[in-house]
Amino acid sequence: MVQAARSGVQNIAEGSQASATSKKTELKLTQVARASLEELKLDYEDFLRQRKLPMLEPQHPALMRFKALKPQTLKEVQAWVAAERKRFLDEQGLTRRLDRETRTVPERSGLAGSVNVAARPCGSLSSACLAANAALSLLNLACYLLDRQVKRLALDFENEGGFSERLYRVRSAKRRQKS
Repeated sequence: MVQAARSGVQNIAEGSQASATSKKTELKLTQVARASLEELKLDYEDFLRQRKLPMLEPQHPALMRFKALKPQTLKEVQAWVAAERKRFLDEQGLTRRLDRETRTVPERSGLAGSVNVAARPCGSLSSACLAANAALSLLNLACYLLDRQVKRLALDFENEGGFSERLYRVRSAKRRQKS
């Protein structure tokens, strides 16, 4: 997962760097970046599936709040995860004390006692579930934007050609001016 994420970022940067001299290389590297991020999306989907965690629909209320937040940093994503966990507990009217193996629920809830988390998963969205779904949401946005960029790069290349073609046109125009 780390390698796919790194590859996506690096290829975007390399493609941008190449844009001055080769539109073809820029287009190719942007497509490689897009493919790397698609691979990372599949990894996150596998993460959720293997742990039997839900993949949230784009219109899920928690994801709608995430999108409205427009987080810019990891800390903002972490704060959103914590706020969503707190929101669930507040909505349930429960105060939960967590330790490594058990979840204890107060007497007044009617659910008193300890439950082995491994044997009976909590009905709420776990931090791992929320974080993975947030990552998928961000990856979907990044892929959408890269698709738009690839489309624009292809159109520009088709209409204007690459660096070599533009140089040829400039040289040809200068030769015509001299004649």
